[in-house]
Amino acid sequence: MSKLYIVPTPIGNLEDITLRAIRILGETDLIFAEDTRVTRKLLAHLEIQKTVQPFHAHNEHKALSSVIDRIQASNSVALVSDAGTPGISDPGFLLVRECLSKGIEVECLPGPAALIPAIVASGFPCDRFVFEGFLPHKKGRQTRLKAIAEETRTTILYESPHRLVKCLGQIVEFMGADRHVCVARELTKMFEEFKRGTAAEVMAYYEEHPPKGEIVMIIEGAEPKKAKKYADK
Repeated sequence: MSKLYIVPTPIGNLEDITLRAIRILGETDLIFAEDTRVTRKLLAHLEIQKTVQPFHAHNEHKALSSVIDRIQASNSVALVSDAGTPGISDPGFLLVRECLSKGIEVECLPGPAALIPAIVASGFPCDRFVFEGFLPHKKGRQTRLKAIAEETRTTILYESPHRLVKCLGQIVEFMGADRHVCVARELTKMFEEFKRGTAAEVMAYYEEHPPKGEIVMIIEGAEPKKAKKYADK
C-alpha cells in the first residue's frame, strides 16, 4: 500500500535531524522537495542517494494530480520542505488532503519547526498561543493586525527581513509602542539572535541594524482591559 511520509528537516543546524528522519529518507522510493537543490545538499551531507522531484508553492496546484499518481505507483514517498515541517507556512497541506481523500496513508514525523524554539525562548507565556504564519502583504493585513491587537494569547508571526521594520512600525501603530515583542533570527544557526523589548525599542534597533536571514516574531498577548482599546483604532 502506498504511503506518504511528511519529514521535517533542520531549520539551520544539520544536527537537528532525527535518526528516524534519516532512515525514512534512505528507505523511501522517491522524495518530493520544495527546492531540490537544498534537499540534495542535505542528502549529500547524510550520504543518501535518492531521486528528488520538485513540489513547491509555484507548482503545488498544477502538479498535484501527477504527484498523486507517482505516490500511488510507489511503496513509499517522502515530502520535505527547505527547512522545518512541510505544511507549516510551506507546501504540503493540499497534498496531505488529497492523499487522504484517495485512501493513501499519511504519516508525519515529529521534528523541527521554527515557531517552537522561538516562543519557548522568548520569555512570553507559551501554554496558549496563536500562530499566524506570514501576514498578507497588502489586502487584509490591517484587519489581521487589529485582530492580533485584541488577542490575549501570545502570537507568533513569520516575517521577511526586508519587511521587519515595517511590521514593527505597524505593531506600534495598532498595538501601542509599549507592546512587548521578541524577534528570533537565524534560529539554530551560527548567528542566532533574540532581540527582546517593546515594539518601539526593537524597531529602533533594527532601523540601525538591518536584519538578515529567517525571522520569527513573538508578540505578547494584550491585557484584557486594553485589548479593545487598540482594536478600535
